Amino acid sequence: MWSTEEETAMTLPLHRAGAPDTETYHRVQHFYAHQMQLLDDGSVERWSETFTEDGTFAANAHPEPTTGRGAIAEAARRASTELARAGVVRRHWLGMVTVSTQPAGTLLARCYALVISTPKGGQAGVHVSTVCEDVLVPDGDDFLVRERRVTRDDLG
Repeated sequence: MWSTEEETAMTLPLHRAGAPDTETYHRVQHFYAHQMQLLDDGSVERWSETFTEDGTFAANAHPEPTTGRGAIAEAARRASTELARAGVVRRHWLGMVTVSTQPAGTLLARCYALVISTPKGGQAGVHVSTVCEDVLVPDGDDFLVRERRVTRDDLG
């Protein structure tokens, strides 16, 4: 038998305060699918164009945030080149995406990201498990990342 609290939780609407409409949520999911496929395919220039000119990429695995679209592109280019030399294919799998609207017209997005590595001729495996938190700004019918913070689970 469920308690009154559990019964109440089951009858509450799934729509949270601050959640975007369904169309916006689907557009955010499409944005992430497209963005990660660009990165995984090695299209780092096009991937970096999904950030604002003054965008930041911060990660607890890096000593300092990377700021500016050009610097973000350069960092991604170096990583892509190193992976290609090592014969490793990376895939980013995003899930559990939540989106909240903000008064200034931006969106706060948070998701879990698994980075899967497959060495040439080898077995695929999870490289890292992370949480990705973004501030997204509207850009026509799409979005740009103004701020990204990636937190690797293994680094705390």
